[in-house]
Amino acid sequence: MHGLRASAVVLLTVVTTLLAPAPSVPAVAGPADPEPVSLVTLSVPDAAAMERLVASGADLTERVRPQADGSVQIDAVLTPSQLAALPAGVTRASDAPPRATAKATTTQQDQIVVERAVWFKSRDGYFLSVEASSSAAQAATLTVTWQGRRGTTGQAEMIAYMDAGAYLGHQFSTPVPAGDRPQRITVTSTGGGRAEARVGEWPDGERPDHDSRGYQKDFITQYMPPAQLNERIKALHRQFPKLTDLIALPHRTNGYRRHAQALIGTPPGAAVVVTSTAYGSEGGNDLSVELTAPGAPARPLQVTVNGKLITVSLATDASGTPVSTAAQVVAAVNAVPGIPVRAALYRTDPGAGVMAPAPPAQLDDFLNAPSGVSRAPATVLALRIGERRDGSRTGVLAYSQEHAREWVTPLVTIEAAERLLRNYARDRATRRLLERTDIFIVPTVNPDGANYSFYDFNSQRKNMTNHCPPQQSDPALRNTWGVDVNRNYAAGSLFDGYFGASANCQSGTYAGPGEHSEPESRNVIWLAQKYRNIKFAMNVHSYGGFFMWPPGAYKLDGRVTLPRPSQQDLAYFLRSARTIEEAIAAERGTVIWPQQTGPVTDVLYSAAGNSADELWYDFGIYGWDFEVGADLWNPATRAWEGVGFQPPFEEGHAEAMEFASGLISLIGIAADYRER
Repeated sequence: MHGLRASAVVLLTVVTTLLAPAPSVPAVAGPADPEPVSLVTLSVPDAAAMERLVASGADLTERVRPQADGSVQIDAVLTPSQLAALPAGVTRASDAPPRATAKATTTQQDQIVVERAVWFKSRDGYFLSVEASSSAAQAATLTVTWQGRRGTTGQAEMIAYMDAGAYLGHQFSTPVPAGDRPQRITVTSTGGGRAEARVGEWPDGERPDHDSRGYQKDFITQYMPPAQLNERIKALHRQFPKLTDLIALPHRTNGYRRHAQALIGTPPGAAVVVTSTAYGSEGGNDLSVELTAPGAPARPLQVTVNGKLITVSLATDASGTPVSTAAQVVAAVNAVPGIPVRAALYRTDPGAGVMAPAPPAQLDDFLNAPSGVSRAPATVLALRIGERRDGSRTGVLAYSQEHAREWVTPLVTIEAAERLLRNYARDRATRRLLERTDIFIVPTVNPDGANYSFYDFNSQRKNMTNHCPPQQSDPALRNTWGVDVNRNYAAGSLFDGYFGASANCQSGTYAGPGEHSEPESRNVIWLAQKYRNIKFAMNVHSYGGFFMWPPGAYKLDGRVTLPRPSQQDLAYFLRSARTIEEAIAAERGTVIWPQQTGPVTDVLYSAAGNSADELWYDFGIYGWDFEVGADLWNPATRAWEGVGFQPPFEEGHAEAMEFASGLISLIGIAADYRER
């Protein structure tokens, strides 16, 4: 009993540490401190404004909501400086002025087609979702009237969904509460058109298949950083050696490490950035730099190295006053053979300002994880699960945390792995899955970024490889470095001319210097290349409550998407999605909205260089994307509200439970797969 009690105390300490605010931004920020960030909702009026927003380096989330005036609202992670310099046309949603909605101008009666009319019942009641199109396109205003059980009725206006200048149809911006189950709808248009339809049920897929009486689940107790995730799958491999293999992926990451830095002087006029040639954890953090005045007239600028101390003795004029400029100090430091640092000017400052003496400044890599967190390049692990892991069974790849701040996503894959292995001996349906499929689970694709999110900057999206030039690499910019792993793939990429990624190294969607420049993306593709039996893949992201598949990118001019799958394949994607979403809903009544179920380019935005596209177009793998963390209905405000990347663990736990059920449902679909 005493041992159990002690373990509980240790676990509580770990959880408290992980959920504490990230220590990256002090209360009073100095010139070497990053700006704080906040999660804000932006109003984006059109495709041109979206292009400007992406080009500006904005860190956009996957939560997008079309609006009645043709604009979209999108959540973004921004600094105060970015908020103050939003591109033309983009505003905070709370500041956006009212915009008139388009009305029909056609003199002929328009034709209305009801594309989909469905109801769903969540834990918060009945909701209605309708999608329709008008021959008058966005010029029409459509209104839906419905009748339901027990005499319930209602009416709501639809919005024209515009993306990159293209009309995609009309829909509700979010599902509307319906009182009871809706049965029939009538859609009327300001252009005179009218259409009626029966209302179907959503998602109405096949129900989950397992023996609930003995089925075990709920193995997740806390958010876990990469080391704990790896230990978890190692422990499962040790416990179930006949059902698992542990695969070390070949491309090691950069590591949770950075070069140590110091900002010397006063920006912007007279400042120098000094960066160690060694990583901070490998000696860079031990270095110091000082600027001294020789106290004598007409002395030259000199740089000396004494052990770990670098001394810059400033040049003086005839009166003994220091006269060395920042540019001269940079040149002098970099001219010393074998010196363990490099110097650079501060951002775009020309370096004409005169430097003043400064006491020793110790270099720092600004990484705050405990010493037990490895700084070395990381080996990404995959857990392979199945009775026959010889390539003879249909393969399923589940991978998560391409984006570092998405703490819930690894819990989905870990929970699914636990359920599969621990129910194998007791549950007939689970045993069938392991008999008929070959499952590859990668809990954290991006371990370096995940560590940075846990211990330094919880909004970190990217990995930790800094490709920025010196003028974008001073310490205060450290939270902007890295590559968006899910924009670094080779199908429909930025480098192919597709939209939705950035060439700006500080952007939240920075695609990197080239396709597959990062080990994280190369590891995912290595799995697809080596294990050709993989036919299904699920990329787990958060947040917003989407379920998506290719195409995931388009070229902005003309909105030319990657080739759409065949009608047969699109039907298979959708039919499978409805079954998987049924399993998600069975957990706690969370329903993924029908208007957020479909190809990425139809329901979200263009995401150039994402992994699901490469898996589908280059390998023929059915590639899906989860966006866990569906909006929650607030009955007091009668509005849907977002949950964020790191919700309180109670909510994160619930999301992990429901999407683990969805992932296992996907494995069930794979178990029934017969290649055409």
